[in-house]
Parts: sequence; C-alpha cells; structure tokens
Amino acid sequence: MKYSYIKPRKKSPFTPEVQLIVLFFAISFAMLFFTYVFLLYKDYSFEKDKKTLIKKQQELVYEIKDMEKKINYIQKQKALAEKVQTQNMVLKDSIANLFDLVPERITLSRAELLKNGLVLYGITPNKDVYNFMLQAPLRSIFQKTYTSFYPAKNGWLMFVSKNYTVNEDEELESED
Repeated sequence: MKYSYIKPRKKSPFTPEVQLIVLFFAISFAMLFFTYVFLLYKDYSFEKDKKTLIKKQQELVYEIKDMEKKINYIQKQKALAEKVQTQNMVLKDSIANLFDLVPERITLSRAELLKNGLVLYGITPNKDVYNFMLQAPLRSIFQKTYTSFYPAKNGWLMFVSKNYTVNEDEELESED
C-alpha cells in the first residue's frame, strides 16, 4: 500500500536554504579575509613610508644644521668684509688728510703707516718750517713724536719723523 502520491526523493542535508546560508557565510569570510589582507598590506606600506619619512627628516635636520653653519660662516665673512671695508675707508681718509696736512714747502719722499703710528721721510728747507708747519699738527694727532734731521746736498734738510699713538692698554702695562 502506498501512502504517498509522489515518488520519494533522496534527502540531502544541503538544501537550497542551507546552500544559500553557506554561500553567504563563505562570501562574508572571504570579505573578512581580503579586508584583513588589505589592512596588513596598508600597515606594511605605512610602516615603510614612516621609515622613509623619518630618514628624510633626519637628512633634512642634518642639511638644516649644515645650512646654519654655512649661514654663520657667511655672516662672519660679511662682518669681516664690512670691517675691512670700513678700515680701508678710514685709511683712505687718513691718507688724504695726511697729504692735506703736509704744507707745500715740505716734500715727502716716503710715508709708512704703522698699526699705532706713522713714519714720514722727506725734505724741508729748514727746521723752523718743519716745526711750525708740520710738527705742530702731528703733535696734536700723536702722543709721541720724534724727529731726526740730516743735511741734504742742496742745503735743505732731510728728516725722519716717527709719530706714535699710545693705546690705553699699553699705558696701563707701562705703569705696572
């Protein structure tokens, strides 16, 4: 006797509903796996970029320090150049003033500028012309003035005038 009107089928544990649920779980796990792999890759690339940026930062810090050293050197050179230029201008003005100081009747043959003095070589008609026209202005400029006269072949006098300024440091040392 038959109790069913349909022919019996084989039953499987994988029904379409179970297959659909397994498919959804498989897709979810695949998505989680690929997300995990993607995050691992991103973490690796961020670490690599971080190391590269740290290395670049260290190089830039070194370059900045090097540039600061170069800037300091250039500033020192600039200050030195300005000092030399100022000294040259003062020296130029001093030389111009020196030649303005020498009267027409006295002829200079040589002038030596020292760090703290001046040595003049020249010819004068007589001692009085030298004393009144050149030595008086020199004494107002320099603290120590020494002059030696020698007779020239033409009857005039050759002279050597050594003029010195005394620094305050030298005065203090000489008093001790």
